[in-house]
Parts: sequence; C-alpha cells; structure tokens
Amino acid sequence: MRVSTGSRDGFELDVAALARLERHAKAAVRRARRDGRALAAVTIALPGDVDPAAIVVASRRPGEPWFVLEQPDAGGAALAALGCATAIEASGPDRFATAARTWRELASHASADPIDGPPGAGPVALGGFAFADEGSKAAHWGGFAPASLHVPDVAIARRDGEARLTACAVAVPDDTPEDLVARVVARLAELRHAPLPLLDPSPVVAAKVASAMPPEHYVGAVERAVERIREGALQKVVLAREVLVQGGEPHDPAAVHGVLREAFPSCFVFCVGRGDRTFIAASPELLVRRQGLRASTLALAGTTRRSADPAVDDHLGEQLMRSTKDREEQAIVIRRIERALRPHAVWVAAAEEPVVVRMANVQHLATPIRAQLRGPVGAIELAGTLHPTPAVGGEPLSVAGPLIPRLEGLDRGWYAGPVGWTDANEDGELCVALRCALLHGRDARCYAGVGVVRDSDPAAELAETEAKLEALLPVLS
Repeated sequence: MRVSTGSRDGFELDVAALARLERHAKAAVRRARRDGRALAAVTIALPGDVDPAAIVVASRRPGEPWFVLEQPDAGGAALAALGCATAIEASGPDRFATAARTWRELASHASADPIDGPPGAGPVALGGFAFADEGSKAAHWGGFAPASLHVPDVAIARRDGEARLTACAVAVPDDTPEDLVARVVARLAELRHAPLPLLDPSPVVAAKVASAMPPEHYVGAVERAVERIREGALQKVVLAREVLVQGGEPHDPAAVHGVLREAFPSCFVFCVGRGDRTFIAASPELLVRRQGLRASTLALAGTTRRSADPAVDDHLGEQLMRSTKDREEQAIVIRRIERALRPHAVWVAAAEEPVVVRMANVQHLATPIRAQLRGPVGAIELAGTLHPTPAVGGEPLSVAGPLIPRLEGLDRGWYAGPVGWTDANEDGELCVALRCALLHGRDARCYAGVGVVRDSDPAAELAETEAKLEALLPVLS
C-alpha cells in the first residue's frame, strides 16, 4: 500500500491486497445471488502517524456522508469514514435491537480479511441514535434518523501507533466481481491527505448568539421540575437548552473539529455529516464500550466550573465531591446503570467513590462501571439497554420521559443520544452526544443540559448550562 500526500496521487492496493479483494468480491457476489446482498471488504495497514480525519475531510465528495470519532488522550484513538456502502435505519422502541440484528446478519456473512489492528479496524457500522424512539420531527434534523448506522465505503482506524484502512462494497445479484473491485479501486484512488482547515480567528462579520427560548423559560422549567420532584413524582430529570449561533459565514465543521480535538483531548470528539448538515460534539461521557465479554461504561453526573487559579480549581473540585446534591445525582445514575446491566452480566462492579474529571471548561463527578457479560450481547444492544441513563433522561424514566419535552420546549434530535461504532464481532464504542451542535450553513444549534434533583437551584442550573455551552460557543462565535 502506498500513501500519498499529493493532490494527484491516490491510495493504491498492492498486489496481495488486490488479490484478496478479488477473492472477497467473488464470494460476495455468489452470496448476493443467493441471499440478495453481501458485503466484501479488504483491510490494509497504513503508517501509524496518519490523520484519519484529515484524509476523510480532504477526500469527501460534495454531500457525501462522513463520520469522525476521536479521543486523542486514548492513544490517539480515531475512526474516520467516508461514504455509505449500505445504510441501516430503524425507529421505535426496538430500534437498537433492529439495527443490531441487521448489522449482525450482514457482518456474519461478509467476505473480509480477519480483524487485526486497532479498535474499529475491519468492516464497521457507524453513526448514531436520536434521544427519542421516534426521532425528530423538526426539519433541521433531516437526515438524522431515529437509528442510523452506515457501513462506509472507506474507514480508517488508528490507535497507539497502528492504523488500518478498510474498503467495503455491498454486492447485489446483478453485480459481477469485477464491478465490486472496480468500485473499491476507484474510491481509493480519490483519497487524499491534507491538513484540516483552520478556523478563522477574526471573521469579518461577527456571529449572532441567542437562546432559542428566553433564559427565564429555562429557570421556570427547572422550578416546575423541582416542584414535581418534591411532590414525589420522580427523583431526577435532565433539562436542556438550545442556543442558536448564526455565523457571518457558513460554519466549517472540519475546522471546528480540529479546534475541539485540540481543546478537549480526553473527550469523544466527533462529526457526523449527513447531506449539508453536520452534528459535532466534544462529549465527556462514554455510554458503553464492549470488548468480547467485557463491557464498561461511565456514570457522569455532577458539574462545577473551572478556575485559572490552581488552588481555586482544586477547591471547586473538593466542593463538588462533598456536594450532597451532586452526589445524589451521581448515585441515581450508578444505580440505574447497574440495574440495566445485571440481567446480561455475571457481575457488575462500580468504583466505590467517584472521581473528579476535569475538562477545559468544567469538572464532573464520574464513576467507572465494568461488567462481565454472560453471553455475547453486542455493543448496539448494550447501548439500547442503557439509553437513556439518568445522566441525560431522568429517574424513573417512565415519568421523566414525557416530562422532558413538555418542560424543555425543544426537539432534542440526536442530542443526548448514542453516537459511535460497532465492528464485525459486535464489539464497539458509543458515547453520549453532549456538548454538541448541529451545523447547517451559517446556522448552529448548540445544546447543553443539567440534572435537576430535589435541592436544585434554578439560577445555579442555568449557570451550569452556560458553563457547558462554553465548550462550543467560543469556537462557533
């Protein structure tokens, strides 16, 4: 395999890789003529210092779906993808199970190289899920289905100095092996590598920032939620705000992504592009990671601000650890996650005490939770079991679920939904879409929420949303 950084030369398969692709293509066409469709894929090694996001951004066709998920502090972990060989979509209460089953059927009969390399190597399905079972009715969430996974034409995975590129094609009965090989070779020839674009530090026209609803509306929503909690209707509910940013020029998702991965290296920094819209985030929250019979997740609840003064910053973290209100939030999330995992696990273990995790703009209470699974429950099914945790929904969910849209007055879309990937073994990783924004031309819709419990102070909760919005607002405005 040769990697070119020039604008004229693409990526080329060597003789051995081309022979493997031809073999996989023949097998996929035979199966497609029997079953209707089949997946063929070839995986090759790349230099460990490649930038998957930069390749995807430089090589994207106009309007083509794209996906990038990075966590720089985790060994430079990155998974980036282009195109859509086939789409998996579902809606309703069974959307996670339906998506998982569809992917399992396709992946189990794929003709592909053995999985070898960093997480995300080999054939993958990647994308996300809306917060609500039926997704969004709002026009601005067009293209983001309630459950939407794409098997990309090209995916590049990197971690700990290892990188792999996987190219896929889906065969249908009328295809020939030569058709599939030609499609893959042509797609690889289009790949380029160029640095991510830079964000303009001094735009000519200043951006306009405004809450979708007046701040007073949010304060009132928190007040009503606290009343319901004190009446005993529920223990916790998460309420979010939407802030609109209209730029002087169209927002550049790739440039925004470049800034976020530098500013928030411990977070899950992602872009999901569908048509002319891109959903971006720098999320601190892992929903689930599945590796064989091991599953891990993170209970994240309780937030305070950062300070430039190290002594003050440490003091704020200590106050967070001692906060009865924030520890209550944390305990509610832990209990629900443990309850959700137990039916699938031999054991579930949560850390005895939460730790303070620091982001660039806020610090949180976090408790790692691990589980040993009884059987091979896939990453997507586990995500469906856990979503939505009380960190983004409420407790009990049966009461909090209907209350959230009534109090918020917004359509969450993919905000607070799972975003990530799963491989042919059904291992994978999904984060929760927090500290996020939906970009469309000059318009950006930013989202941030807080957990409301019995002792919540409405003004303080409003201030917490402002702190969380600081992850994106300075970049977009």
